Parts: sequence; structure tokens; C-alpha cells
Amino acid sequence: MNLSSLSFFRSLRKDNQQFAVIGLGRFGRSVCSSLHNMGYQVLGTDVDEKRVSQALTDQLVSHAVQLDSTEPAALKEAGIFEFDTVIIAIGNYIQESVITTLNLKEAGVAHVVAKASSEVHVKLLKRVGADHVVYPEFEAGCALARSLTKPAILDRFDLDTENSIVELIVPDEFHNKTIAELKLRTRYGLNLLAVSHEGKFEINPDPNRRLLKGSAMVVIGSNKDINKLPI
Repeated sequence: MNLSSLSFFRSLRKDNQQFAVIGLGRFGRSVCSSLHNMGYQVLGTDVDEKRVSQALTDQLVSHAVQLDSTEPAALKEAGIFEFDTVIIAIGNYIQESVITTLNLKEAGVAHVVAKASSEVHVKLLKRVGADHVVYPEFEAGCALARSLTKPAILDRFDLDTENSIVELIVPDEFHNKTIAELKLRTRYGLNLLAVSHEGKFEINPDPNRRLLKGSAMVVIGSNKDINKLPI
């Protein structure tokens, strides 16, 4: 997630307890399972009745119904238009995905999240009004490439295209040196946010804290400066 997504997430109702998920393939089932396990009411739908029955059997959803989401009447009858947030998880079927998104936005659904399967699909979904588009394959590919080329970076949050917050393994060159001695801001243009200590993170650590090889640290700064670290 980056800053361009923040306006969407700020608009979500904090008291929203119900979600509808259209499409019960692997991605849709994962979304349903996570939401349901967190205690939310989830309505799952799919054009395939077997998938609907399986979702109920596996207790991934509160309710499930078989329907064709390209038909506005079917969505209305199932009460989908009454949901504040609807997730469209039929990314592998571009036409159905786009038509479903259009149906939901024309009916006034406030928050429509849609899964895309290609860059063109992303553009089409945004063009017909999707409020937030996820592209799991692209995001997973980028994460894998980063982990293969920069294995010391454990996690990354992109603030925008040029700046990030990263969690990384303390470089060997930093071992047993204090934070003050490292002078990260002067030498690398980075700010240290946290360091791991005995299994927990210490936020805004003491400048006299020594960093140990194998532990983790969290820094914020430009990607250009982050790449200068000896990792």
C-alpha cells in the first residue's frame, strides 16, 4: 500500500461489520476466511453453485448465494447493493469483473474493491469506478524479486515511488556499534525508527543502544539512500 491508497482506506466506515465477496476462487476464499475469522459478517457469492456450497461447508462465510454478478437484478435480489463494502474477486474473468464493478458503482455501493489480473485490467476497473484495485500477482512478483536481490530486507512499506520504510537485518558492518556511532542520518540520509531487542521492537531506541548482528532494524528514507546500506 502507498499514499495514493490512503484516501480510500480513510473513507471506510470503522463500524462496518458486513462485507460481500463476489467470486469464491482461491483469492475470494482467502478474503472470506480472513474476514470471517476476524468476526465480521461475510456474504459470499459465486456463479458456481459448488463453490458456494463448499464455502458454507468450510465455514468461510456467514451466508452464501449462487448468482451471476453481471446481472443487476440478481445482485439487487441478494441484497448486495445494501453493503457498504464489496470485494470483487473474479479477476481472471475480465469482462465479468468489469461489468460487475460497473453494476455495483451504478447502484451506489460506496466502496468497491476489485482484483485485477493484468495492467490493462487495472485500467479498465479504475475507468468504470472501482475505488481500490489489487493486483496480487504483480505485487507478489515485486516482493519476490526484492527478497531474492535484497534478502536482508525483511519487509517494506512503500510511501510513494521514491520513499519507503523498511525492516532489515542489521548489517555485519553495524554489529556491536551504537546507534550514535553509526550516524545513519549523516552518512546515509536515513532515520532509525526501531530496533529489535529480545524478540520485541524498541521504538525510538536510545542512541547508546548497540546493534547486534542477526537482529532487525527499521529505517525510513528515500529508496536511493536505503540502497546505499551495506546489505
